[in-house]
Amino acid sequence: MRKSLLILALCSLPIFVWSQKYQETENGIKTSINEKKIDVEVQWFTPNSLRILKTPLGKTVEKKSLSVIAKPNKSGVKIATSDNSRIVMKSPVLTVTLNTENGIITYAKTDGTVLLKENENSKPFTPMKDADRDTYTVYQGFITDKEEGLYGLGQLQNGQMMQRNMSKVLIQGNVEDVSPIFQSTKGYGVFWDNYSATTYTDNENETSFSSEVGDCIDYYFMYGGSADGVIAQVRALTGEVPMMPLWSYGFMQSKERYKSQEETVGVVKKYRELGIPLDCIIQDWQYWGHNYLWNAMDFRNPSFDNPKAMIDSIHGMNAHMMISIWSSFGPATKPYRTLDKEGLLFNIETWPQSGVEGWPPNMEYPSGVRVYDCYNPKARDIYWDYLNKGIFQLGMDGWWMDSTEPDHFNWKDSDFDRQTYLGSYRSVRNAYPLMTVGGVYDHQRAETSDKRVIILTRSGFLGQQRYASNVWSGDVQSSWDMFRKQITAGLNFSLTGMPHWNSDLGGFFAGSYNTNGNASATRNPMYQELYVRWLQFGVFCPMMRSHGADTPREFFWYGKAGEPVYDALVDAVKLRYSLLPYIYSTAWEVSHRQSTFMRALYMDFLNDKNTWKIGNEYMFGKAFLVAPVLHAQYTPEQKQNILKENEGWNKTTNNQVNLSLNVDFTQSKEMEVYLPSGNKWYNYWTNENFDGGQKLKIKTSLDRIPLFVRAGSIIPIGPDVQYTNEKKWDNLIINVYPGADGTFTLYEDEGDNYNYESGAYTEIQMKWNDTKRILTIDARKGEYNGMLTKRNFTIRTADGKEKVITYSGKKINVKI
Repeated sequence: MRKSLLILALCSLPIFVWSQKYQETENGIKTSINEKKIDVEVQWFTPNSLRILKTPLGKTVEKKSLSVIAKPNKSGVKIATSDNSRIVMKSPVLTVTLNTENGIITYAKTDGTVLLKENENSKPFTPMKDADRDTYTVYQGFITDKEEGLYGLGQLQNGQMMQRNMSKVLIQGNVEDVSPIFQSTKGYGVFWDNYSATTYTDNENETSFSSEVGDCIDYYFMYGGSADGVIAQVRALTGEVPMMPLWSYGFMQSKERYKSQEETVGVVKKYRELGIPLDCIIQDWQYWGHNYLWNAMDFRNPSFDNPKAMIDSIHGMNAHMMISIWSSFGPATKPYRTLDKEGLLFNIETWPQSGVEGWPPNMEYPSGVRVYDCYNPKARDIYWDYLNKGIFQLGMDGWWMDSTEPDHFNWKDSDFDRQTYLGSYRSVRNAYPLMTVGGVYDHQRAETSDKRVIILTRSGFLGQQRYASNVWSGDVQSSWDMFRKQITAGLNFSLTGMPHWNSDLGGFFAGSYNTNGNASATRNPMYQELYVRWLQFGVFCPMMRSHGADTPREFFWYGKAGEPVYDALVDAVKLRYSLLPYIYSTAWEVSHRQSTFMRALYMDFLNDKNTWKIGNEYMFGKAFLVAPVLHAQYTPEQKQNILKENEGWNKTTNNQVNLSLNVDFTQSKEMEVYLPSGNKWYNYWTNENFDGGQKLKIKTSLDRIPLFVRAGSIIPIGPDVQYTNEKKWDNLIINVYPGADGTFTLYEDEGDNYNYESGAYTEIQMKWNDTKRILTIDARKGEYNGMLTKRNFTIRTADGKEKVITYSGKKINVKI
């Protein structure tokens, strides 16, 4: 008996010793890697996603994420040990192994296929001083396959589709919006949850993140099996996308800047007179007056003496209005005085630097403008209080939140020592846009549910998609090279999980195209061509917004009806409006099913490796392949010299060009397009079809870019309108593209409130059976006030068949 007890004790000893090597928690495990002097905690959120926290041995860190709002839950995860040196965590989707000798974590699929592996981290924590506090610079590297594609990081202006073989310091800026997240063609993503300046490195040895400040290493691993799957995991962690108002998918006109309310209202009147579709006019800065009144959130400029009448006039023409607001305040403003009294203003050099207008800034008259501490909930309350009383209550429809990086000139190290509500500015600087945009969204939602929030903003950080923000690419130059970079910038931004993105159509700084005095670029064929092509790209962006400085952007400056440039601009906007049922239904897919508007080709054609590096074509929704014309076809490409006057603020040189160019914009041209393999493709303009997996020379004209539709697509076409809700969608054309089975769900709701959150919307699913050539229109699901109970559908196939049916909400099969 004693011998049996002794054997039992000896056999149990290794198990007892091993059991002390980790602690199973409510949501994962905790363990110590003594040789590496680190503690490791693993928190599971879903079977597909988990969080890794690493701290110096024995150091307790409480860190709440600003981006991630989900709660951990290890349901379905089984934890075991292997060969006395590995902790193995298995979910129905992943096998995650932690080596307790070296601390390396390996991520694999359940069949053993390795997805990602940490490298052996010799120096995860490097002591540093953050203001008066001892903390660390933190680093984590990974081993990635040389063949896999990596994408994301936010909106960069490097022109690269893949974010490989590079080193980049990720800091928010005027034209670059950063989030330390990448995703792979292997179907996983990594989010490095740190808000300080972070260096991303990808080379033969590693793919890594290293952040300037961090009490801990904190990152999330997500597996989705595809790009869409990764994005679904990102949004499950950081927030889903609310529906934006229907009108925000119409055309928006803006410029730097309308100088009186008469001018602002006059542009809307002119568009209505000319029959150019328009849904929104945007008012840029200085409606508040001089720079000492910067961002007063009040109309102190005498040229805007009756703002309520201005807004009412615009609404009376069935248009909407957005207005510029900033993250900073002039010393003569009421918000400044209130925030200053509470110690809620930063002392950093920001825009505008001078209190008097003109370039360069006259520093004999400093503006005294200061950035507010958006990290502090009290500051966000004050910000909204003035915005609400000064502007929102007048009937304003949306916000243009400029300089949400914010602008920061002539940096000093001491600038970043400033303590915010959440720690030093150094430690949270990249999250500034997330916090300030979130403050406006949350407050407006608390104020009313009758008007959807729509925020146009110049910077973004992961999680911002939950705040109805549409990020634009900043004050980019008007040049073909910069135009080309916007495609990869927008696609990589979208691949971080934030779907709403746009750019200044035509570029912001167009002054180098002016030759015979101010604003002559409107008559310069070189700029006309660039503007047309950029605007055509804007048709296939989540927001279509024309804006810029140095020269007017309103179409009536570019000719008149019957002239090729003017007609091409108007045709682009009319194409946008015809696609509104498709675009708004895609918005629902984005909001309700974690989809994406602008889709890098590899998202839909992963098996075609030719698509992995393509950055000059993309899918818009699941149906359209868009190939913007990115090189001048009629005029020489202008070479621009850029003078960098200040961080985040550029000015172009005035490169003189010849306005007497003999340009025939009526000629047809051609360009090369690649069609992904495994699909049949239709030319949208001609319905000619082609097999995928080949490059083709496609004819173009000034008014047409190469545009293709994937076989099996079902595309609803809306009525010819001047604004989004001018006509009901009671006579939609349903274009069907044979060659494959396909589905589409037509989504409709009330357009500009949050009743859809309570189920006030309808879905009509359409299914194409290619073999039987039957389009099934399912029974309508849901209801809302004002919905159509009866309508006509004109069904047209790309091979020339047509049938008109009446639909009353019941299932119907249409044989074509």
